[in-house]
Amino acid sequence: MAVRLGCSQTTISRVLNGKGKKYRISDATVKKVLAEAQRCKYSTSLVAHHLRKNKTESIGLLIPSVANPFFADMASVIISEAHSRNYVTIIVDMQEDGSNQDEALAALLERQVDGVIVVPCADNPTLLEEIDRTVVPVVLVDRYYENIPLSYVTTNNYKGGLLATELMLENRHKRIACVQGFPNAMPTIMRVKGYCDAMEKAGLADNELIVGGEFSTQNGYLETKLLLGENPRPTAIFALSNTILLGAIKAIREAGLKIPEDISVISFDNNRYLDYMVPPIHRIGQPVEDMAILASRILFEKINGNNPEQVRRLALSPKLIAGESVCPCRE
Repeated sequence: MAVRLGCSQTTISRVLNGKGKKYRISDATVKKVLAEAQRCKYSTSLVAHHLRKNKTESIGLLIPSVANPFFADMASVIISEAHSRNYVTIIVDMQEDGSNQDEALAALLERQVDGVIVVPCADNPTLLEEIDRTVVPVVLVDRYYENIPLSYVTTNNYKGGLLATELMLENRHKRIACVQGFPNAMPTIMRVKGYCDAMEKAGLADNELIVGGEFSTQNGYLETKLLLGENPRPTAIFALSNTILLGAIKAIREAGLKIPEDISVISFDNNRYLDYMVPPIHRIGQPVEDMAILASRILFEKINGNNPEQVRRLALSPKLIAGESVCPCRE
């Protein structure tokens, strides 16, 4: 903010604390600072946080949905990592709504957190960049933005998309449907790219079938309902999250079909409950614990002043975990 306005941090602080006249700051400068503060949703406490030297020993964690087991597991690890450093974690559930992201960030900064870990929902990273540059460090985990100076830890989602699709192809499936999450989320983009590249390599580019638009059980259920009504229907489904998978399984069972005899399924994301389903589910496991630990370590390095300007971009390898939900295509 200071750089963009051409003002000192002291001037900005005095204006936002209502001391412009006392220090003879021009009306033009006061108007400019207040307008910019309103645009960026800055508050007096936010700027004070930037200028103060003491720490609150708290961090913020923004996640898309507490109800999603993937993010719940990730949050648990981050909370543990923070606790081991005598920090508390303030969690905000954005309810998978990008319009909540800026408001959630403002709420955390009002509480003067020392840093923020974010699984972003919004398409626009501007406020995240601004906060990381001028207020407190920001680290992204799982979802991220390309070509911006923010550190992130994610999975090699492209490789995961390849692994899942290649397994289906090895089992002679040619009509493989891909039920995706939010189309603009980077994990979705890369998983779909892996799926498409595998299909193209197999000479099946014309058979690509990509549907859906949310990481939700409802999305998996409704899209699978539609897929099963097609003629010919897919012989395999690649669900891009465990929540999508659950909806897909419900639709398959309602149709009176059996997994994998009638239709094979594979999921992105790992969770212990998938081993207890009938049948146990093939899936692409993400190293959730490692992702959360690394994101936490990067954040605390920045909080403690160790290489605060360094931007780290880490993509961890996924793993194919065998179940019993995929079998050779009988057609």
